[in-house]
Amino acid sequence: MANVNLKINNIPVTVPEGTTILEAARIAHVTIPTLCYLKDVNCVGSCRMCLVEATGARGLVAACVYPVAEGMEVKTNTEKCRKSRKMTLELLLSKHKKECLACERAGNCELQRLSTEYGCDPQYFESDDERHPIDFSAPYVVRDRDKCINCTRCVAACNKQHVGAIGPIGRGYAAHIGSAFEMDLMASVCVGCGQCIVACPVGALRERTTVDDVWDAIADPAKKVVFFTAPSVRATLGEAFDLPVGTNVEGKMVAAIRRLGDVEVFNMDITADLTILEEANELIARIQKGGTLPMFTSCCPGWVKYVEQKHPEMIENLSTCKSPQEMFGGLLKTYYCEKNGIDPKDLYVVSVIPCTAKKYECTRPEMNGEVDNAITTRELARMIKTAGIDFNSLPEEKFDDPFATCSGGGTIFGATGGVMEAALRVAAKTLDGEFEVVDFPEVRGTAPIKEATYNVAGHEIRVAVASGLANAEEIIQGVQNGSRHYDFVEIMACPGGCVNGGGQPTLPDSIRNSMNLKDLRAAALYTSDEKNSIRRSSESPVIETIYKEYFGAPNSEKAHEVLHTHYHADKRI
Repeated sequence: MANVNLKINNIPVTVPEGTTILEAARIAHVTIPTLCYLKDVNCVGSCRMCLVEATGARGLVAACVYPVAEGMEVKTNTEKCRKSRKMTLELLLSKHKKECLACERAGNCELQRLSTEYGCDPQYFESDDERHPIDFSAPYVVRDRDKCINCTRCVAACNKQHVGAIGPIGRGYAAHIGSAFEMDLMASVCVGCGQCIVACPVGALRERTTVDDVWDAIADPAKKVVFFTAPSVRATLGEAFDLPVGTNVEGKMVAAIRRLGDVEVFNMDITADLTILEEANELIARIQKGGTLPMFTSCCPGWVKYVEQKHPEMIENLSTCKSPQEMFGGLLKTYYCEKNGIDPKDLYVVSVIPCTAKKYECTRPEMNGEVDNAITTRELARMIKTAGIDFNSLPEEKFDDPFATCSGGGTIFGATGGVMEAALRVAAKTLDGEFEVVDFPEVRGTAPIKEATYNVAGHEIRVAVASGLANAEEIIQGVQNGSRHYDFVEIMACPGGCVNGGGQPTLPDSIRNSMNLKDLRAAALYTSDEKNSIRRSSESPVIETIYKEYFGAPNSEKAHEVLHTHYHADKRI
């Protein structure tokens, strides 16, 4: 591909042919403001914030979609550019609900930041003050139409997920984003993945917070409160406290939660290990006894809901294992309560998760209310700040026993391919006692779809890993038309897995568009795995104790009663 030479604000730049002005500007370390653009998600030039002057163009052009040309001279900061951007912002503000002091995105809002930088008058254009009801129908996402700026990032994120629960409605001044026929979000085909939330530049979409209920439980002397944290939270929580992306803050996270009140803090990696034992043995049983194959993982509730809604014919392919969140809830309300003489009604279980779909999962009747509350990484960060805890100055502390020690296999659950790798470690060792390999690099990385075949004890195990529901759909279509043949498939609804979940910290465009968040966050988990002296879930002393004292063996009758579940068709499309 030929190179193109141009100047941006008199700075010479050489870029490949086909590069946009916005991409070229970044190479020249020139920032052009954007609202609708989001790398790998949305690039439609609709917000008009990135307008620049360029030779050879008539008037201002949208830098995010306009390609460079040989000899082009670009000006990004002329008076004409600044006036245009300021007017665009003031027009957006005329329809925007300006309740910044009470908004969860206050201080972390792209519209707020740009309005301050450009010195906007929020009342410059008269507003009709029309207000619309906030959609509280879903237990995981709240949608506030009056904060929406019609940037369409959420629509692009939803379509990229192959869900299409929201889209543009109406034309001109009446245009807005909503679900088909103006239905509530819960009545739509939304799967709760939350990718729309992390894509939204303002506060139009947010998780449905349940933090007040957690505070009430902590204050209730009749309740014993226990927290447990998902594997990926340690790799992302630090971002809410201005630490570099990919910083592992496990020790500080535990210390912070402990300072919220009289609570115990457990490690969800324990039930990630437990999931692996149950899932690996379920897979082996299906292979040896002719069960339904390929077997799909079931630890992602967004993916499970997608299957129930769009592919109910594939429900039998799902593993019957609960997610690690729900396994921990079941474990705590049975084994832990029995061992410690606690009435399960007096135990308040709080899960800290990277995922909004986990909030929905807690409400499923199949889960028996075993997890009382699921809060996102963002909600935990807000609780820590509300409590006045200086997070970055905290000491490193360890999880509470008896649920503290996990394997590296449990830790990598948070990255795409991690479930598969952890399961392969156990399944291969179970089939062939001499099999000592613990690293399966073929299923690592953030490629949309990964495939591999392993020969273990005379069995050829064909596996695939996909993250992002559009890629899951490609896998399903291949399985159904006979072009893809697998024994075991891992699916995560969010691109990159839980490290990129819909409940993770919302970061500004300047970071999201310039860094590979998925790789940096996942690297923290793989580093933790490599440092762990226990790499295989089946070799965790905690897991050995749990089976010895309570379940007996993986896939036993007791294990099925507490750790497994069932799913059902929910045909909405």
